[in-house]
Amino acid sequence: MPVPLSDDGVDLLFQSARTHRHWQDRPVDEELLRRIYELARLGPTSANCSPMRVLYIRTPEAKERLLPLLDKGNVERVRAAPVTAMLASDLDFWQQMDVLMPGANAKSWFEGDPVNIERTSVRNAWLQGGYFIMAARSLGLDCGPMGGFDSAGVDAEFFAGTPWHSTFLVNLGYGDPAKLRPRNPRLEVDFACRFV
Repeated sequence: MPVPLSDDGVDLLFQSARTHRHWQDRPVDEELLRRIYELARLGPTSANCSPMRVLYIRTPEAKERLLPLLDKGNVERVRAAPVTAMLASDLDFWQQMDVLMPGANAKSWFEGDPVNIERTSVRNAWLQGGYFIMAARSLGLDCGPMGGFDSAGVDAEFFAGTPWHSTFLVNLGYGDPAKLRPRNPRLEVDFACRFV
């Protein structure tokens, strides 16, 4: 039987976790970035399709390529973050279905069906993006997920010639708690949920 997380674990992932916009000057090493993906990949996706791909932007040169493609309000957030993870959906995910779902002939579910390929890729890459944030938080990192960028420009600059398409960005590092804003309200259970 699964054992629930301790109150400290729940707090780390949800109650104290916040969207960070300001960062401490502390590096994030590559092994930790690899570990985020190793954890995030374990979350369920439809037919185990696993379409999320990640480009970790760490060098000043790579950041300079990204900055002109950001909305004005996101430029300094990305510049200051130790790492920006560019999350993408891979439209060729289905080519890996023989590996990901052996014995099911799952490739045939997608072959020649571009609408199903795109819908499945995008929906599941976003789902995996949520796992990505939870994985990063579970490893002690703070996250600053955001949209606010020229998706077509990002795809042309970073993913040209590939079937990858950007979904959203996640700044990663150790946030500055002194610069957090108050948490915005959330909807109450009785408003957002129904029980039948």
